[in-house]
Amino acid sequence: MKTIVITGASGSGKSYLSNKLSKVFYNSIVIKTDSYYRDSILIRFLSLFICDIYDRPLSIKKKELIRTIISIYNKDRLVSFNNYDFIRRRSTKSKSNINYMGDSQFLILEGIFAHRLGLNYQDTINIVCEEDKEICFIRRIKRDQLERGRDNRDVLKKFNKSWYLFYKNVKKYINGNDVLSLNTVDKISYNDLVLNLQNQKKNNYEK
Repeated sequence: MKTIVITGASGSGKSYLSNKLSKVFYNSIVIKTDSYYRDSILIRFLSLFICDIYDRPLSIKKKELIRTIISIYNKDRLVSFNNYDFIRRRSTKSKSNINYMGDSQFLILEGIFAHRLGLNYQDTINIVCEEDKEICFIRRIKRDQLERGRDNRDVLKKFNKSWYLFYKNVKKYINGNDVLSLNTVDKISYNDLVLNLQNQKKNNYEK
């Protein structure tokens, strides 16, 4: 099973691209790193003093996320997934029966931490979503107001730090792997990506 890694700064279009690809490749399995946020008392306490705590890998249940990925690689029929409620800041688990479709199936791993999980990124399809900072900020405000109950001042403070942290830490990933930078609303780049993925899927199926 080939893995598509989609990362990018906050508001850059990661979820948008992931949703579009999952509709084109309807048998894909999608994992969002945001679903694995911690809900412990320690993280809540740290969030009072570290405004960008949720933009650091410390904030996610990395071991549980890796276990989910390994379970899918092993083609386990029953796979445990996490889900995070951003309003209540509560994490829950659920198990799903997975219908595996062979080597032509994609696992789409999406999120701001997707490139920092210690996977073999030499063997994955790596995508970094790029967008102007102002546009990303506008998207972040809309999302956080609707889904996470945050006000504009709170969003601005977190966004600026998140932007800095992402681009500080993504350099090693880009320099060490074959990475495609993509603006998710650029139709030509998107169509080229879909065509490339379709060819890979076809080649895997024919092997």
